[in-house]
Amino acid sequence: MSPRLLEKYRKEVIPSMQKQFGIKNPMAVPQVEKIVVNMGVGEAISDVKILDRAAQDLGLITGQKPAVRRAKKAISNFKLREDLPVGCKVTLRRGRMYEFIDRLVNVSLPRIRDFNGASRKAFDREGNYTLGITDQGIFPEIDAGARDHRIQGMDITFVIRGGDRDKNLELLRLLGMPFGK
Repeated sequence: MSPRLLEKYRKEVIPSMQKQFGIKNPMAVPQVEKIVVNMGVGEAISDVKILDRAAQDLGLITGQKPAVRRAKKAISNFKLREDLPVGCKVTLRRGRMYEFIDRLVNVSLPRIRDFNGASRKAFDREGNYTLGITDQGIFPEIDAGARDHRIQGMDITFVIRGGDRDKNLELLRLLGMPFGK
């Protein structure tokens, strides 16, 4: 069974974007190719258990085992040596990606206190959108009342194929992303 948001994309978003932007071919409509969820854990330099906990949380949130990211260079000012673990990331595609977007937009973002909508300016040159979250506790999979819960932020990057900034903004808006003013 395909995800609910994928069905919405096929039945509602594609025709709406074709009409709005005058796109004749439905394959030319912008599409979310993948989502990269990244957690930088700088404190892991002194205690590796912090990274293990962050990776476990990221795995619960995304439903996929995260890859541990290691330092490429040694930086003495940060007491960082080459090849030390400094973060973790997950790349979501296809069904899991649409399920994640659905949960992010409909469950997690509304749980942020004083949330005024996502920024419209967080697009890069290629039209990809990055959303920064300061606390992973907004996801219902994380038990915020646990003893060893640490507030950990993450970056969620939507890699979008086939569109400029305006088309990609409209695509994310039609998928349910709550943009601010």
